[in-house]
Amino acid sequence: METKELIEKVIRFHGHICSGLAIGVLAAKYVLEHGYNFSPNEEVVAVVENDDCSVDSLQVLLGTTFGKGNLIHQDYGKHNYYFYNRETKKGIKMSVKGGAPKDKKLSKHERIQQLLNSKAEDIFNIYEIEYNPPGLAQIEESIVCDICGEKTASSRIMSYNNSDMCIPCYKAQRKL
Repeated sequence: METKELIEKVIRFHGHICSGLAIGVLAAKYVLEHGYNFSPNEEVVAVVENDDCSVDSLQVLLGTTFGKGNLIHQDYGKHNYYFYNRETKKGIKMSVKGGAPKDKKLSKHERIQQLLNSKAEDIFNIYEIEYNPPGLAQIEESIVCDICGEKTASSRIMSYNNSDMCIPCYKAQRKL
């Protein structure tokens, strides 16, 4: 698929164009061109270290989502992206290159176009990495919180004062 088609597809999902979407499109396009396919289940896993607009590009173009468990967010504020292909047992890391400050003479539109016309190798440091993906998504039992009465994944239940409670109720009880 051409970059123009990819960005248009992502804009329909995200709602606007921005440099974050362009970075995500470049990453997803590179991954798709290097042996990874759209992931209807959990064949491809993305681990991202930021929560910016680029992640929407990965969801749309690679099929990695929080709901399926094949999109993992690690909140480090870095533009690092790890991709694992469970079918080929390969992994790659893409990290946005540091370097010279942005050309302040370029408009937002010109900066986005410059990104979209770039090769991934010009924007990212790209490494093959050890195949070590996160585990498959687990379906957990839900337990009712003794405080608020809401169902909560069993792995997120806290025990305090002989009660099983969700994390927000646990935090509130600890403040009392």
